[in-house]
Amino acid sequence: MLKPAVCTRELCVFSFYTLGVMSGAAEEVATGAEVVDLLVAMCRAALESPRKSIIFEPYPSVVDPSDPKTLAFNPKKKNYERLQKALDSVMSIREMTQGSYLEIKKQMDKLDPLAHPLLQWIISSNRSHIVKLPLSRQLKFMHTSHQFLLLSSPPAKEARFRTAKKLYGSTFAFHGSHIENWHSVLRNGLVNASYTKLQLHGAAYGKGIYLSPISSISFGYSGTILTCVLCVSLWVFITSQSLSLSSRPIQSRFLQSRNLNCIALCEVITSKDLQKHGNIWVCPVSDHVCTRFFFVYEDGQVGDANINTQEPKIQKEIMRVIGTQIYSS
Repeated sequence: MLKPAVCTRELCVFSFYTLGVMSGAAEEVATGAEVVDLLVAMCRAALESPRKSIIFEPYPSVVDPSDPKTLAFNPKKKNYERLQKALDSVMSIREMTQGSYLEIKKQMDKLDPLAHPLLQWIISSNRSHIVKLPLSRQLKFMHTSHQFLLLSSPPAKEARFRTAKKLYGSTFAFHGSHIENWHSVLRNGLVNASYTKLQLHGAAYGKGIYLSPISSISFGYSGTILTCVLCVSLWVFITSQSLSLSSRPIQSRFLQSRNLNCIALCEVITSKDLQKHGNIWVCPVSDHVCTRFFFVYEDGQVGDANINTQEPKIQKEIMRVIGTQIYSS
């Protein structure tokens, strides 16, 4: 279900670089231009956050192309300024409108030799299965064209979730979180951050993952983060160097705003562990919550604030989409 992650151990990192495995992983993990766009936007938001020392996790492990025996980016020796510089060079590629993979990579290498390796890491380190939904499979009541299928749970957790679902059943609820947090979520999963250094908001109703069947409540937790515009032309970096892309057109931009917020639609087990305080739900068992959809909004806009996932018509629409996207796969 989920793509293999890049191991953070130095031996594995060097092996990936030497054997050229990372390019193949990038091709397999990122399934389209808008996914690459989103991954980089999340990385940038986390890196620009005042909380980056806490939430920018994992920190990249990137081999120095000029010295393959050393790490240019090392989690044991974090250098946020150098990382920011490399990411800025990745972003500057958005001005390019055409060119083959090798041509664009060459231009990127001129700007910063660490930009392309960093982009490969951003794509390859993503543990989640994230795919842009076609218009025919989008949830119309969310009022955004930036809709994704998002499975962020590892296979073992998904298996435990399905076992619990057979016993207790499940339902759907929203989870709102700043876009700066999703760089970590896509790589570490949705975790219980209550009473930890990761907690941003309070835990008034106890320890657990906070959800709500009401969209407006979760939108309130999603916040607004200033982030960057990334040209969809970066899609060329998800293919291996052996492929010639000169005949493929570069698509139009995906994220055209610097003001983004996002919200996830999760499936949650309806066991006695799920604590309901009106429209605020708290699930203390992280294995009982799995992300299913991810929605991105630009310019501070949000979807319908009055969506209630417990309404039959809403549940029917969710199952229409999710049934074919997940359970038949």
